[in-house]
Amino acid sequence: MTHRERVEAALRHEEPDRTPFFEYVLLSPLADQFLGRRYAGDPANWAPCVEALGWEGTVRQNALDRLDLAALLGHDMLYAAPNPMPPREEPPKGRTTNEDGPEDPVERVRLRNGRAAAVAKPAPHDDSLRVYVELKEEMRRRGMDLPILAPAYAHGVWTDVDLMQTMVLAPEVAHEHFAQATRRSLAAIEKYTALGIDQIGVGGDFAGNRPLISPDAYRTFIVPEVRKVARRVHAAGLWAVNASDGNLWSVMDDFLFGCEVDGYLEIDLHAGMDLRRLKTGYGRRIAFFGNLDCGNILSFGSVGDVRRHVLDCLEAGAGRGGHILCASNAITASVPMANYLALLAAYREFCGGTSGGTPLSSARS
Repeated sequence: MTHRERVEAALRHEEPDRTPFFEYVLLSPLADQFLGRRYAGDPANWAPCVEALGWEGTVRQNALDRLDLAALLGHDMLYAAPNPMPPREEPPKGRTTNEDGPEDPVERVRLRNGRAAAVAKPAPHDDSLRVYVELKEEMRRRGMDLPILAPAYAHGVWTDVDLMQTMVLAPEVAHEHFAQATRRSLAAIEKYTALGIDQIGVGGDFAGNRPLISPDAYRTFIVPEVRKVARRVHAAGLWAVNASDGNLWSVMDDFLFGCEVDGYLEIDLHAGMDLRRLKTGYGRRIAFFGNLDCGNILSFGSVGDVRRHVLDCLEAGAGRGGHILCASNAITASVPMANYLALLAAYREFCGGTSGGTPLSSARS
């Protein structure tokens, strides 16, 4: 199977030749070490790369680096967020904080809503989407064809205390907030569709060890809006993937079926989201992206722990497609190179050495 055929089979719940594999977010220093250079796809590296290469050169290098990593590690698909805009000639004028704003959280959200509604065209600027153009052009040049997942996350509540208070104190204001979020997501999807993006990330973080809002609030405020976004994704012939960290069991049916999505990303094992239980309950309709525990086992476990964890995750996700292996979130500086190499080796062991990518002995350490 090709990379695209493998990913499409998993999403359609058909049996691929092997479990597809990619990395949601892979950051420095591991990415730098694999590439042998500073990784332009890491936001922390953006400014020094722009200083060295210019904005256009850095956008292109971002795309090149992502494809080099995919080829080296044997990835079957890509995740890429919009790139930063070109540097401004002058800093924006006027007050940029809310220090002198209303003291009432409802009024602060109401003010945000007014600003959002005043934006006639909420779609991302074409300059911020240049990375997707570069990825497509470079894949054509290399003869590669990796499906791309892009974010349209706008319905989370993580750390937004004003919004969570407003959901209780002034529901109509909170509803307007989420309606504006939907408007932004739909505008982004129009741009993504024109660029040939394959999968759209929807939703947004709303949970830790338990949801930060009640199940009723999630169903009332968020589910109907995410469902509108998912339906637009499907109307474009694309896949909708809902994403949130945390323990979601209390709203799992709403998160998956109520939102009418095809996949679930950021599956948080440490918070209690077990892939076997998910496959048993939802595996005939939902594809699962994950759920390697990046914050704990990959970061602090032994090489043996990592090997056992990867093999167990692959076994849990096996059967009727519906599983794409990746970490639960970002591969950050807390993950040692030895553990990430153990992850790759275990994956290739499970796949019988047929997973593609550069031999592990060639990977930089």
